[in-house]
Amino acid sequence: MTVLLHFIDVFGTFVFALSGATVGVRHRFDLFGVFVLAFVTAVGGGCVRDLCLGATPPAGLINVEYLVCVIIAIMLITFFQKIVFSFEKPALFFDALGLGFFAAFGANKAYVHTHEIFFSILMGCISAVGGGCIRDILTGRSPVILTKEIYASAALIGAGIQILGSSGVIPPQYSIWLAIGSCTAIRMVSLRYNITLKTITNKYLD
Repeated sequence: MTVLLHFIDVFGTFVFALSGATVGVRHRFDLFGVFVLAFVTAVGGGCVRDLCLGATPPAGLINVEYLVCVIIAIMLITFFQKIVFSFEKPALFFDALGLGFFAAFGANKAYVHTHEIFFSILMGCISAVGGGCIRDILTGRSPVILTKEIYASAALIGAGIQILGSSGVIPPQYSIWLAIGSCTAIRMVSLRYNITLKTITNKYLD
């Protein structure tokens, strides 16, 4: 199980790095700009989670594997750009996949440290959406979690499913894949069919 969690952590980092890199390329950032965007997208949420857990320095700032993931993602987007961008809305797909991976991993890590169910679910959500929030701010758009898109809610569901496994309610070897799949599927289906959360309308605005 430890090997599986390590794979999920590293692969999730790579996927989020690729998501950030594609956004950087679309915004015509230079190489350093693409690197910064890929890096903060990949490790931003995890760093916030680790700070909340008191695990300092955050793993995202000292683990060389994360840096390697970012470099590989940038190389992939540089030399195989046509293949990467052949996917429909590639950044959204990679972001949804990373959302699922980090929601599951973050929730499990928090539960191992604290054994607090609701706190662990929250940490799973923060792990999943934190990097994307920083990415959105750096590119001048409102963070997705503050809009009506189903984003943080998908991460909360994925994190909740993972906690069922971490706490022994369901087999953990199944819960982690169920959490990742559910979170990613909810996000992608909501995008495909334009399913959004209800907004509060101010009827008194002109």
